[in-house]
Amino acid sequence: MATLWDILADLPSEHMGPRPATAAVLLPLFEDDDGVVRVVITKRPDHMPSHPGQLAFPGGRIEEADESVLAAALREADEEVGIPAEHVTPLGFLDPVSTNRFEVVVAPVVGRLSGIPRLVPDPAEVASTMVPPLHHFLNEDRWRTESWSGHDLWFIDVEGEVLWGASAAMMRSLLGVIRGR
Repeated sequence: MATLWDILADLPSEHMGPRPATAAVLLPLFEDDDGVVRVVITKRPDHMPSHPGQLAFPGGRIEEADESVLAAALREADEEVGIPAEHVTPLGFLDPVSTNRFEVVVAPVVGRLSGIPRLVPDPAEVASTMVPPLHHFLNEDRWRTESWSGHDLWFIDVEGEVLWGASAAMMRSLLGVIRGR
C-alpha cells in the first residue's frame, strides 16, 4: 500500500502553469510524535495590505534574487515562520492558483519537514500559526462552498478560523492528489 509520502513523490518537480509564477508558497507537512501528518498554516496580520487576517501557507512574491520558484517558497517559509530550507524535502508542485483577479499566479510547493518544526513567526508577516492534522481536511463534511461574484469558493473551519480562497483551493488540490484525482 502506498504511503502519503509515496503518493506525493509523484508531483511535478517544477511549476507547470500556463503562465509564469509570480508568487510561491510552501505547504509544509510533517509527522508529529504520534505519526499524525500535520500541515503548517499561518494567519496573516490585520495590518497586511493584501489578504489581511486570512489563513494562508507561508509564501509570497518571487523576487529577482530567487534562483527558482522553489527557492522563493523556501525563502518565504524561512522568513515568515523560521522553517530553514535544509529542513524541507520538496515533494513537488500542485496546480497553480491565481489570485487578485488573476494578476498573481501562485505556485504551491508541497514539502516534507525533517521533524516537528519550531515555528518562529515574524510578527510583521504572521499573526499566529497552527498545525492542524491533515486528516481534518480529508473529511468532506467539514467543507462548504459559497458563490462569490459567480465563482464557487471552498471554505473550511480550522481551529476557530476559516481557510478559504486561494489557500483553500491549494488544499483542495493537495487532497485531490492524495485521493488520486
